[in-house]
Amino acid sequence: MTANLHLHSSVEHSHEPLRWSRDDAEAVYASPFNDLMFRAQTVHRANFDPNRVQLSRLLSIKTGGCPEDCGYCSQSAQHQSGLKASKLMEVNRVLAEARRARDAGATRYCMGAAWRSPKDRDMDAVVAMIEGVKALGMETCMTLGMLDPGQAQRLKQAGLDYYNHNIDTSERYYAEVITTRTFADRLDTLANVRDSGIKVCCGGIVGMGEEKVDRIDMLLTLANLPEPPESVPINMLIPIEGTPLGKAEPIEPIEFVRTIALARIMMPRSHVRLSAGRTAMSDEMQALCFLAGANSIFVGETLLTAGNPEADKDKVLFRRLGIQPMERDAQ
Repeated sequence: MTANLHLHSSVEHSHEPLRWSRDDAEAVYASPFNDLMFRAQTVHRANFDPNRVQLSRLLSIKTGGCPEDCGYCSQSAQHQSGLKASKLMEVNRVLAEARRARDAGATRYCMGAAWRSPKDRDMDAVVAMIEGVKALGMETCMTLGMLDPGQAQRLKQAGLDYYNHNIDTSERYYAEVITTRTFADRLDTLANVRDSGIKVCCGGIVGMGEEKVDRIDMLLTLANLPEPPESVPINMLIPIEGTPLGKAEPIEPIEFVRTIALARIMMPRSHVRLSAGRTAMSDEMQALCFLAGANSIFVGETLLTAGNPEADKDKVLFRRLGIQPMERDAQ
């Protein structure tokens, strides 16, 4: 067993945040795969039931027409993806979708709008959606772009549990993917969300042509925040025709699993979500991700505009692995 296996082991089970260095994170990432998986599963078991996975559902409440130029996104108005822009969904329709998701076993409902930031005229409807989903007994999550302190406070007052705002990649690689905002803009919104008292959902996307060090640095940024995100979605890029990353080479599966394991080790108490890209993953790859500490997935046929495994397929996989959906109170 390597010495790296014991690095920081005395504090991984504690409630205190841990400051990580790049050297330490690189050493863990590069450790022998069996050692890495053993350590990740050990950390996972110290903080979560290893055979429970949280089920979340994601709905696009406003699709397309976004002014940002994110290289991976079909919803950018600057890309020729063929996606037509739509207006903000009516509140009643959103709540009907949320009710169906709850009845199908989802305990967290995530709502996303393709905005750079929300406009004041849209906030009343967003607040009504949050209040309505909360009334159904579900956790609520929104992703609406950048927020100022006042907007974050209003969402908190409405009862929002989580706000999703991914940093996407490392600070070094960020401008290769997005030019219409900065990495610092992302961190400012995260600070506004945290200061309002809303829990943070923040992760990134791998397979965008970044290097290994970019994946490590992305996780370093998250783990070394004053308080790490409670939820960390790790997305595997779904290349979409018409976007700048539509021809990107896929990440090697073992490298993806290593990224999941490092996220679990660096952020022991966070939910690590296996997010976009599961349609391209074999059952065996997903099983390795769960072993590495992933304990949350999105269910449903679509994630915003991209495909996702059908519910029946997930049920079969869970049954084969002996995994049960996480109960609402366990979150």
